[in-house]
Amino acid sequence: MEDNKGYIGKFLTKADEAVHESIKKADEVLAEAVEVGAITAKEATKTGKKLSQKALKEKSKIEKEAGKRLGDSLRSAKNMTGSPMRSLELIEKLGELREKGMITESEFRAKKRKLLEQI
Repeated sequence: MEDNKGYIGKFLTKADEAVHESIKKADEVLAEAVEVGAITAKEATKTGKKLSQKALKEKSKIEKEAGKRLGDSLRSAKNMTGSPMRSLELIEKLGELREKGMITESEFRAKKRKLLEQI
């Protein structure tokens, strides 16, 4: 029976050593995985910062272009309506054309009405 206890004892000792060795290897693999995860997290953070900077530049570019287009549209609208003084000057010139017989009274009144609506 001593041989059996010795044999079982040796077997259990070897099994225990194998378990400890497996745990040690698992710990090493886990440590490497954590290290890789940390590196990956750093790379993700770095990439995220780059993308944020690029997005801010694009936002600025879009806002600048939108402001330019809005300004162009406002100038265009202002030019279309003209100033009240410009409309009055045009009515005066139309009156002169009417007096010279270059436009009829009805043409003068129609143009005058449109110009006065713009004021």
